Amino acid sequence: MTKKSSIPSPESAAPRRIAVIGAGIAGIACARTLAQAGHRVTVFEKSRGAGGRMATRESEFGGFDHGTQYFTVRDARFEKALATATGLVRPWSANTVRILDELGRVVASALPPKEAHWVATPGMNALVRQWAQPLAAAGQLALETEVTRIEPDKLHAGEWQLQTEGPGADSRVHSGFDTVILAVPSSQAQALLLSSQQAKPLMAELSDVTVAPCWTLMLAFPQAMQPTMAHLGPHWNAARSTHHRIAWLARESSKPGRSPIERWTVQASPEWSERHLEDDAERVKAKLLKAFTEVTGIRAEPTHSAVHRWRHAQTQQPLGKTHAWDTKSRIGACGDWCLGHRVEDGFVSGLEMALEIC
Repeated sequence: MTKKSSIPSPESAAPRRIAVIGAGIAGIACARTLAQAGHRVTVFEKSRGAGGRMATRESEFGGFDHGTQYFTVRDARFEKALATATGLVRPWSANTVRILDELGRVVASALPPKEAHWVATPGMNALVRQWAQPLAAAGQLALETEVTRIEPDKLHAGEWQLQTEGPGADSRVHSGFDTVILAVPSSQAQALLLSSQQAKPLMAELSDVTVAPCWTLMLAFPQAMQPTMAHLGPHWNAARSTHHRIAWLARESSKPGRSPIERWTVQASPEWSERHLEDDAERVKAKLLKAFTEVTGIRAEPTHSAVHRWRHAQTQQPLGKTHAWDTKSRIGACGDWCLGHRVEDGFVSGLEMALEIC
């Protein structure tokens, strides 16, 4: 990589109007950095809140981190950013074990973590939502607004406009952007690039990225509460499983700052999720509940059960670099899928994308 001059050119110093599509950790890290550099940024997010897969599903029995379960800290810049989230980030002593087979037999009583596991409190979505708050306060975060098309601005040459749909099929056109950043899953980024017909090199670059889906099961057993009653089932709080249906299980109530009601989040394996991607949700729930019983030995009927399908969950083949950028079109792409599937990968990707523009 060519070393850049420390003296910005007049073009790079001039504030740009930038659209960031996606308010997951990559999109928010990118947008915050750009805004702090003086650029005019608007973030478009189709969901009701920021966070992406750093998501928390609320229920009457407490929350479920039904996307990202925890994160690690390796990059000094990520560590510095986390220091600004006072009181939100706490260590989780997961007491993780490894399940050998479908009968739930444990290979090791506990797997000492190679590095600390961290969670946001009271749910995983709290971290990104706090970082997104200054953007929201400045009117720079458009929620429940899905970008359906990127196209050249019809009134201003060299600029971009975005077609969006909001609540109640409210269609709008947002214009005047000279840069567009796609902070969404790689397949969604490719679909938007295809609609623009302006960034074919970037689209080709993303074509080798593969991301697997994930079905997630959420269970609550209010008959067992910590610490007043012993919890149900095994004495471990998280497990990596080789069961043909399940890859990961976690006792949500073991995480700091959570409700004491016994709750479990169960994530299906990428292979099983792929095979059953279009199955009926109730059928998926029944199959995963049966597997949960086999692995944990918990045979009590859950008072609450629900499933969520993530079409884009765990990266199988990453891009191999921090971000993608097409200088000619001024369209870029970032996300955890550029480097892997960790929360930190998403943060670093968004940060490096912003630094490319700055």
